[in-house]
Amino acid sequence: MKLMINHQTHYQYSDWAKNSIQYIKMMPQTNEHQQIHTWDVSVPGQKHIKKDAFNNIWLTSTQREPYQQMLIMAQGIVEVNFENQFGITNSLSPALFLQPTTTTLCNSEMLAFAKCYVDQRTVLNFQKLAEALLNYMPYTTASTSVTHTAIESFSMRQGVCQDHSHVFIAMAKALDVPARYASGYLYVQNQSHLASHAWAEIFLDGQWHVIDVSNQIFRPDAHVYVAIGRDYWDVAPVRGIREQGGIETMYSIVQVLAC
Repeated sequence: MKLMINHQTHYQYSDWAKNSIQYIKMMPQTNEHQQIHTWDVSVPGQKHIKKDAFNNIWLTSTQREPYQQMLIMAQGIVEVNFENQFGITNSLSPALFLQPTTTTLCNSEMLAFAKCYVDQRTVLNFQKLAEALLNYMPYTTASTSVTHTAIESFSMRQGVCQDHSHVFIAMAKALDVPARYASGYLYVQNQSHLASHAWAEIFLDGQWHVIDVSNQIFRPDAHVYVAIGRDYWDVAPVRGIREQGGIETMYSIVQVLAC
């Protein structure tokens, strides 16, 4: 199925900003799960493209002129293989995704919770853990921010897809199972998906398995991959620095439609 994706990120500043550098990871790649027919990222300034340590496409934009508004827009057409059952493969060792990060640390309470459902390291048991985790911390819009760690989100007993992914990854790694963070888009039939999406994946039996805690989806039927990493900070769609600018406000619009 071909999907048309339009992702707009709008920034506004209370004062003039200048000399900004934006680090953008909003460029999906063709792989065994998806084919990129067209894709473009529109952003002001001088652009440079390279790949990061996880093989994600990394666009850097430098803008010297003063501005008070900025629009970053990514759009294109992606054809998804809905028959695919597993996460995408790459040349990276799964052991890389056992590395701890500040955002995906696991405490004793979280580990005890995980062991209630994963007495043996099977995909089915991890799916049961995902179901229990969603019941324990229901999806709650705007309940957290990107700065929340897995431990903080678990203690709050609520969160969004980013939090679900961080908590699940933390638990999986504590059980000595490689786990990674995937960012991208989700196609929901007859609806416009209002935000970019994140999900977790675990490496078992020689394959990467999708664990989308927020939607209880366990294969990438409706997903478009943009980037993979150890946590949100490895794959953040937009990060940047600037001089001045005052108070920044931001909102995003994302549409994923069949075409």
